Parts: sequence; C-alpha cells; structure tokens
Amino acid sequence: MAKKPLHTSPRKTKAVPKGKKRKTGGKGRKRKKTQIEVSLWIVGAVFLTLSLWTIWPYFKDGSSAEKGSIVPKGPYCYGIDVSHYQQNIQWDSLMVLTDGANRTIRSKLTAKDIKPVSFVFIKATEGSSMKDRDFKKNWDEAEKRKIRKGAYHFFRSSKNGEVQARHFIKTVGKISPNDLPPVLDIETIHRGCSRKTLNKRALDWLETVSNHYGRKPLVYSSAAFIEDILCEEIKMNYPIWVAHYETEKPRYDNWNIWQFTDKAIVYGIDGYTDLNVCSSEFLKSLK
Repeated sequence: MAKKPLHTSPRKTKAVPKGKKRKTGGKGRKRKKTQIEVSLWIVGAVFLTLSLWTIWPYFKDGSSAEKGSIVPKGPYCYGIDVSHYQQNIQWDSLMVLTDGANRTIRSKLTAKDIKPVSFVFIKATEGSSMKDRDFKKNWDEAEKRKIRKGAYHFFRSSKNGEVQARHFIKTVGKISPNDLPPVLDIETIHRGCSRKTLNKRALDWLETVSNHYGRKPLVYSSAAFIEDILCEEIKMNYPIWVAHYETEKPRYDNWNIWQFTDKAIVYGIDGYTDLNVCSSEFLKSLK
C-alpha cells in the first residue's frame, strides 16, 4: 500500500530589498577571471621570450656599428695570432668582414666582402719557464677546424737562448707537416743587455729549434727593432714577420708576413685583435 507523502514546507529565502541584486557566486567568477588573465600573461611572456631569442642574433648582428682598422689592398691571405688574452674564441666562425671602405667590421649583414682566416699563430711559451695557459686548448681547436697553425715563443733577452728553445720544444711537442714553422717573437731588450748578446741568444734559439724540427723558424718583430737591433745573420737567413701599424706598407721591405694592426675586428673574437697578411704563395711554401 502506498504511503501518503509527507508534507514539506517550501524553503524560505531571505528577502532582497528592492533595487538590490542578489549575490550569486561573484567571488568564484572573479577568481576564475584572474586565473585566465594570469595564464594569458604567462603565455604571452613565453611567446615574447622565444621570439626575442630567435631574432636577437640577427638584431645584434645588424645593429652593431663596431669597426676596426682598414685592411691593406691586395690578394692577401689573412691570419691572426692569439694567446690567453683572447677569450671565448669562436673557432668555427672566424672570418674577416670588411665594409665598402675596406674597414674591418662586426656585422655580416652590412659586409661588402668576407674573407676566411687562413692561418693562426698561437702563443706557447715565454722566457725559460712560462707556458701560455690556453696554448693546448687553442692548438687543439685550430686543429679541429683545419686552420693552419703555428706556435710562437716570446723571447726574453735576459735568458739563455738554448734553454728557452728547449722549453719551447718541450711545450709544443711534435708538429705536423701541415703546421706552420715555429716563430721567435723578439720585441724587447732588457736593461744591461747588449745588442751583440741579444742576437747571440736569439741565434741560439733559432738554431736549436731549427735543428730539432727540421724547419726554419720565422722571426717576428717591429720594423724599428728589425732595423735597429737585429743582426744581418738573422735578417738574411730567416723569414721575417714584421709589425708596423697605421701605414700603407711596412717600413722594412723584406717582409714575408705583415702584422698591419692590433685593432682589427675579426668575426668570432671579442674586441680588437691583431691581424696579419701574407701572400698565398708564401703560405703554401711554409712546409
């Protein structure tokens, strides 16, 4: 038998004054709206970050107005010399960019000419005991990129030439047939050292290194030092790498490599750096 349904009274609601809206979950809607706005802000920020990350290299390259020295005119090969002073070298990006005035620049977008870096000389040693802390790293990086490389020694006239040579040989180790000859970087003469003593010690270094590697070293120095200090035996028997800046040609004529500036812009190296030129024929002859 069906039971009689129980009587229930309708639920009483609070009266709302006339002209006033009833509150129906307003806080929940506001919270949801805020969450949506925050999500949109996050999405927008991520999109903007990714966009800037993508276009920044082009913007940076195109907007850079950094310029360096003017390169000499001629069918030259370009080379650099580096030591631990050059940090963060991008070995796979090295190139010489020039504008319409033949000035080295940073921007690939405005470059009128692009030339490869064909060779690099890397500092190995100094004096009788100092080793450049980045020599091994720079040497290996140049080898990986198949850039022709050579090692150089900064000469100290106060030290025994043969001792300095042995220090250089021990640090550099073996060199391959494709490597460039060793270099004696000789720029200074210490107080109390005579011209005769300096040249004797320099020749001791050159002969020791030449006998060990079976390669005739190059001699690097400024035009003034070559003319005023170096003896004829060195100048006549060893290839000369001359440093002479801000000039159309070096003051010393019998040069094989010319370092024409220390204020070049080389793409792949931060700041200014040395830049050198030589003929392709001379570079090929260095075996």
